[in-house]
Amino acid sequence: MPPPKKKAKQASKEPAASAEDISSGLDADSPAPSPRPRRGGAAAAAPEPPAPDSSRRHHRRPGGGGTTSAAAAAAAAQDGEANAPLQAFPGRSARGGGDADTEQLMEAVVKVFCIHTEPNFSLPWQRKRQYSSSSSGFIIQGRRILTNAHCVDHWTQVKVKRRGSDTKYVASVLAVGTECDIAMLTVEDEAFWEGTEPVAFGSLPQLQAAVTVVGFPIGGDTMSVTSGVVSRIEVTSYVHGAAELLGIQIDAAINSGNSGGPAFNSAGSCIGIAFQSLKHEDAENIGYIIPVPVINHFISDYERNGSYTGFPGLGIEWQRMENPDLRKALGMESDMKGVLIRRVDPSAPASAVLKQFDILLAFDGVEISNDGTVPFRSGERISFSHLVSQKYTGQRAALRVLQGGRVAEHTVQLRAPVRLVPFHIKGLPPSYFIVAGLVFTAVSVPYLRSEYGKEWDLEAPVRLLDKVLHAQAERPDQQVVVLSQVLATEATLGYEDMLNTVVCSFNGEKIYNLRQLVGLVDGCGDEYLHWDLDYSSKVVLRTAAAKAATREVLETHCIASDRSADLAAGGAGEGAAAAAANGGPAKGGGKQKRKPQQGEQQQQQQQQQQGGRKRG
Repeated sequence: MPPPKKKAKQASKEPAASAEDISSGLDADSPAPSPRPRRGGAAAAAPEPPAPDSSRRHHRRPGGGGTTSAAAAAAAAQDGEANAPLQAFPGRSARGGGDADTEQLMEAVVKVFCIHTEPNFSLPWQRKRQYSSSSSGFIIQGRRILTNAHCVDHWTQVKVKRRGSDTKYVASVLAVGTECDIAMLTVEDEAFWEGTEPVAFGSLPQLQAAVTVVGFPIGGDTMSVTSGVVSRIEVTSYVHGAAELLGIQIDAAINSGNSGGPAFNSAGSCIGIAFQSLKHEDAENIGYIIPVPVINHFISDYERNGSYTGFPGLGIEWQRMENPDLRKALGMESDMKGVLIRRVDPSAPASAVLKQFDILLAFDGVEISNDGTVPFRSGERISFSHLVSQKYTGQRAALRVLQGGRVAEHTVQLRAPVRLVPFHIKGLPPSYFIVAGLVFTAVSVPYLRSEYGKEWDLEAPVRLLDKVLHAQAERPDQQVVVLSQVLATEATLGYEDMLNTVVCSFNGEKIYNLRQLVGLVDGCGDEYLHWDLDYSSKVVLRTAAAKAATREVLETHCIASDRSADLAAGGAGEGAAAAAANGGPAKGGGKQKRKPQQGEQQQQQQQQQQGGRKRG
């Protein structure tokens, strides 16, 4: 599969951040900047300071440009002017519904309000100050509401309000699809559902088909409608989940607050969910919607399993084989086409039958071209990864592979990909473990963003970035464990400058994850605790003195437990019982940022991070 993508530079903060400021994505191997997809967002519900560790900030366009509010449309209709909603859905009047049909369609669109409380990844025993945001959503069959996953990221409370109503109803989150950026909500109050009709889904649109996006973007409080056409359909980067899935590009304006709102075709059928847009100096009015096939996959996954299990992957990295010399040297015949398997994920089921430098010729009977595409529709081709994403976790797929000059047939099980450094932690609080003043945690992209700011992909140490972009997990539970920081105590004298250094082994045993490290330290009967770190660094503490100093550190820094709640079960460290009783670490604010220092060591700089984007 193509190399993973990383985000490009982000714009500076604004005083009132929106819940869904849009971010950019750039191929890791791109030689120069190019137009990049970024997230469309939810408008902020209040001018509250935004979340500090913004990952998807952008220069927002003024809200309202090119939009038509429902109130303005109604006033225009009373004056004898053209009815704006009917222009947006010209096919509906032919069915005899007219204004009634259009009004019923609009009633299915709701405004979503969310209170977020994000973890503080730099100080994992705390949480940041809560903030609020608003976005859009719409009603579907089964008394459910769809919106974007980033609109309810790290939610504390979610409420929804129908068009024209002054009542907000508390909603519960049924499922969150991080990769596809979709979330499913429901409301228990029967009054909310009175007189509602669910939105009907349509088919995948053709190019140049009319599309209308409905939602509650910035620029006002009432519903807004924007219109355009479908300009492109291809596998695209989903910024929130760092996934490659089918996406529809449109030229209708998608602003902060539109996220989660439906996109309709001319007949009034929903063809997608607004979720991101492109911000680039050479591009205007380029938005993206999640198409019906991806939406149906999310809904079916939830209904089949009772929860969201994700989109599966084949577990390979591949290279195009457009060069004739490459094909001939690897034993391909003149009529053969396929892609070269560069690497196989050791933790993927496919690793049992696929080897490095095999050539993948077909997936489920569909032949793959040398550029990695397969037939899509008449006159269109699409990346073969689309075929993989249409499967469900646990399903099997038939592969035709050229191995050692011979064609072989294999059947493999598909599973959600395992990232050594996860892009998200699925709404859970970060894990941590404290010994004396040594703070250990597991690396994730949110952690790197918290430590190094919006340009973490440029500021973070090269060895950590290499693990994010290229390293593969040897086992499903593997993590990159780092010594995050050292809280000064007498026991840790001389180690204070060690920051964000990978833990390689403890007392001679290789470290695969944080839970393993906790078990080894708790059960250590040796005289010394001995950590081997990256860059050939060592940390050695006397066991008795280190464990005695832990209580003092916790009291000094007002830390409730020496470990996170997920590590407290089965462990008996300082404060573990308190953490289990209280349901986890204390909440709080604050943030630290690390900057490189000479010799690849990191100099800690305590500075409050102000500004950022609100996700909603």
